Amino acid sequence: MSEILAHYLIETPHELEKAISVIAGEQSSGTFVAVPGETPELTARHRAKIVTIEPLGFVETPSLPGAKLSKNEGSPIYRQARFTLSFPFENMGANLPTLFATVAGNLFELSDHSGLKLLDLDLPQEFADAYLGPQFGIEGTRKLSGVFGRPLIGTIVKPSVGLTPRATALLVKELCEAGIDFIKDDELMADSPHSPFSERVSAVMQVINDHAEKTGKKPMFAFNLTDDLEKMMRHHDTVLEAGGTCVMISLNSVGFPAADFLRRRSQLPIHGHRNGWGMFTRHPMLGIGFGAYQKLWRTIGVDHLHVNGLRNKFWEPDESVLASVSALRTPLHGGRFAMPVLSSGQTVHQPQDTFAKTGTVDVMYLAGGGVMAHPHGPGAGITALREAWEAATSGIPLETYAETHPELKAALGKYKA
Repeated sequence: MSEILAHYLIETPHELEKAISVIAGEQSSGTFVAVPGETPELTARHRAKIVTIEPLGFVETPSLPGAKLSKNEGSPIYRQARFTLSFPFENMGANLPTLFATVAGNLFELSDHSGLKLLDLDLPQEFADAYLGPQFGIEGTRKLSGVFGRPLIGTIVKPSVGLTPRATALLVKELCEAGIDFIKDDELMADSPHSPFSERVSAVMQVINDHAEKTGKKPMFAFNLTDDLEKMMRHHDTVLEAGGTCVMISLNSVGFPAADFLRRRSQLPIHGHRNGWGMFTRHPMLGIGFGAYQKLWRTIGVDHLHVNGLRNKFWEPDESVLASVSALRTPLHGGRFAMPVLSSGQTVHQPQDTFAKTGTVDVMYLAGGGVMAHPHGPGAGITALREAWEAATSGIPLETYAETHPELKAALGKYKA
């Protein structure tokens, strides 16, 4: 029988096996008390099983409030451990929303622990058979953008909110002329009254199509479709008919069924933005790790997935970013690769370390302020980023390369390392 393996981190004031057994029962066939119908045969077939428990030590102060102590217990200690549960596939079938409710549902609510995090998942072949996976991924994205052998250099339309379709198109024109590879809507910009989706697509794609006709290079623009299902598909068709080559959704806003609905009908790469990611993972003892998160979205079929970047402006440490890039480069179901999207406070200073520590150029490297705020304008910002990556992949010190590349030199003077 197929099984789903779910890997967790727990903190509990109780004996580890006891607390973990409560989770296994609550998330499968059991509840807080024995009930009629839960026969030994049913339990043997459907109850989640403990596979491994790896104790990690203990702390004296709970990470989260609300854990109930045993009666007559003095000053407790809070045991920490990694553990793995096995869930029978037949409990939910190839149903990602129900899988998520099983491995990341009410178990977070239980009072038997003071911390719980889903770290990773092992999904059986049945999920690969039921879901399509990325349609374009890294190779397809490179073919559409015409960029090979280096990262796709891109930016986000800024200001995030407020630009009219015409103003957006004028900015895109400047970026196209500077040789940009990829541009995307901000996640805050979808189909607003001041910039209606269809008008923005028409204005932007006229610029991009004209540029492609003149130069042969067609930058990829990810238009933000995030909306209800009917509008998302209408917006997808608008982009497709206008000659666009990418669409974007806010993954945590639309959820698994909407993303799957789009994937099954989309003829364009899906750029997956994970805004809201911090609420899933920022606390070390609560939520979901990227190892599990990215497998769910790759199974559905997102082609690009955000991972933050080194020395980013958010909370996420570098080791977490590097682990996320590594996770996306690890084959899933024999393939199903999604392109890592490095962003958040990126400038010319991070490519050296990024290349040295990831060993790959199969990434998108997006900079908002790192492009838009360049002293000589956005065009020079794009050139500087490309030059920073050229230096990194050639093994040339950044300052040395800047001596003969004025855009890069100006950027080094503008942005702090």
